[in-house]
Amino acid sequence: MADREVLLKVDHLEQYFKMGKGQLKAVDDVSFEIYKGEVFGLVGESGCGKTTTGRSIIRLYDITGGSVYFEGQRICAGTRAHKQAIKDARAEYKEVCRKADADCRKELASDPSSAERVKEKYAKIKDEAKRKYLGILSVQRHNIASAKYDHKNCNKEFAKSQMKKVEEKFAPLIANASPSEREKLEKEYKKELALAKKDRIMNKMQMIFQDPIASLNPRMTVREIIAEGLIIRGIKDKDYIDEQVYKVLDLVGLVPEHAGRYPHEFSGGQRQRIGIARSVILNPDLIIADEPISALDVSIQAQVINLLNELRDKLGLTIMFIAHDLSVVKYFSDRIAVMYFGKIVELAASDELFDHPMHPYTRSLLSAIPLPDPHFEKNRKRITYNPIADHDYSAEKPTMHEVLPGHFVYCSDSECEKYRAEYAEKNKVDDTAAAKSKAEEQSAEKEATEKKLRAKKAAGKSEK
Repeated sequence: MADREVLLKVDHLEQYFKMGKGQLKAVDDVSFEIYKGEVFGLVGESGCGKTTTGRSIIRLYDITGGSVYFEGQRICAGTRAHKQAIKDARAEYKEVCRKADADCRKELASDPSSAERVKEKYAKIKDEAKRKYLGILSVQRHNIASAKYDHKNCNKEFAKSQMKKVEEKFAPLIANASPSEREKLEKEYKKELALAKKDRIMNKMQMIFQDPIASLNPRMTVREIIAEGLIIRGIKDKDYIDEQVYKVLDLVGLVPEHAGRYPHEFSGGQRQRIGIARSVILNPDLIIADEPISALDVSIQAQVINLLNELRDKLGLTIMFIAHDLSVVKYFSDRIAVMYFGKIVELAASDELFDHPMHPYTRSLLSAIPLPDPHFEKNRKRITYNPIADHDYSAEKPTMHEVLPGHFVYCSDSECEKYRAEYAEKNKVDDTAAAKSKAEEQSAEKEATEKKLRAKKAAGKSEK
């Protein structure tokens, strides 16, 4: 994975919501990377923070803390961690001053004759603590200002970079062009520059929503819904807009006649196709698919998944696929992250996660997958996840560990060693079973060969 290009990087993302005097930690310190061209699955039970993560990445929410980087540029930035660092530094400084004053009074009471030396000693301690506090304050205030600027101006900075690219592209062409060609190039240059000025980095990231009817404006025709992104971007050529609308309608399995209809005239699967068409018309690099099949019938689910697979190959899309149906996620995703209570508890390649689940919650989720086999279902054992019984974090605090290459688990140091030992033991047992099976096959082949030879000899004797 090290040589693959990182398209999206989520770094310590936090999304908290106020609830009276307290706060709900919907997403709590989540970090992951999505590589260009892959499908990244995000799974977990309802209410674990999957949708909130997707909405925070695409800036439908202003994030509380952490950062989100898209193509190397920071598009979301929270300030909670920096404010907390200032608060902690202030508390530490006050504690040092309080302790210094108490120690100073104690020393003065025991030895009043050396008052000047004692006061000077503790004044130095307080000055050192103050310098440390002011240093932290300066750094964190700079971080807060930087975060606020990046969050507010990421689109503006992206537009500037796009305009610069257009200028670099056309400057030599116009300089070396003949008078007749120059006029045409200047006209094209002005057109592309105007589009680049209105370009936004968020145009490269689109979302497919869970409920297709709730996400489509009932007062707009399909043409208006799909073309809205192009119009906002500044494209005014109606023929070009119609051409692009018909092109994406064909791409998602609809026909041009559907462009003049309203959302209520379509079935659930067709409405989801309209939502997909709206998301791909701007040629995005990343699609965040927020449970795009959960509101559809099973037969239609397969069609939508196959459509997303086709679009991924044709358009070179990267997809973040949010779902709670593990069997679908396994079929569709390259890597899978499992969420529980706002945290990612396990992240691994799709096959690796299903073959070697390590976190107890992941094992619990996998044990709940039903299979269309009555004999298997009769004996299927459900694993119940109880965090209080399964973990003891009183002495060791959990962090994200790379238990195996590319396989990350949220656990303590001792749990990490336990998971590695379990994996090694299982592989040893699997290797032994495979060797035994191979030996049995070879023995059976040898016996069959000897039987054929004996039969051949017996046939030769009978002929004589």
